Amino acid sequence: MAPSRSSDMMLTPHERELLLDIADAAIVGGLLGAPPSPPPAALLPGALHEHVGVFVTLMVDGQLNGCIGSMEGVEPLGHGVARHAWSAAFADPRLPRLRPVDYSRLRIEVSVLSPLTAMLAVARDQVLDQLRPGVDGLVIAAGSRQGLFLPAMWEQLPEPEVFLDHLLLKVGLVPGWWPEGMRAWRFTAETFARDVGEQPNPSQAA
Repeated sequence: MAPSRSSDMMLTPHERELLLDIADAAIVGGLLGAPPSPPPAALLPGALHEHVGVFVTLMVDGQLNGCIGSMEGVEPLGHGVARHAWSAAFADPRLPRLRPVDYSRLRIEVSVLSPLTAMLAVARDQVLDQLRPGVDGLVIAAGSRQGLFLPAMWEQLPEPEVFLDHLLLKVGLVPGWWPEGMRAWRFTAETFARDVGEQPNPSQAA
């Protein structure tokens, strides 16, 4: 069984910086034509071996340029960040691939998820009553349709009803409609970021 992280565990500043280093290295490698290459497990500190959900979000000039992750940990955290960072940069089907010219304007954001907590979800109002604005991320599922909003989405959608309606739209459902059998989970996320800034352009590396 994969190790799991307790919901109250926090990463140290060093562990956060190391995860951002891993994401950055995966992106730079991809700009140079390399596939995702997770760091050797022996080089990862203990917390980065744990299996937890994680998402990597990329912004260029403040605009979304990729967001890929997994709700539950299927691999060590350090490996997941490398793989998701590469995929967010080069394999998000909704958005263009990251270009070398974009790198100096890149912001890398890593969100490490808490375990999912099932919500009472017989009715829409039940979910709204349990949802904590600005704190919770949300997962909803109806049949084969499933979607997720990270807690960071509250910055764009601060009203709970609007937050939920946009997630319904994301999974292809009508806003305000609550189909029979709908399921919902909430979670929190430990989120940290880095602006790449004026580091050397990877197109000139090597």
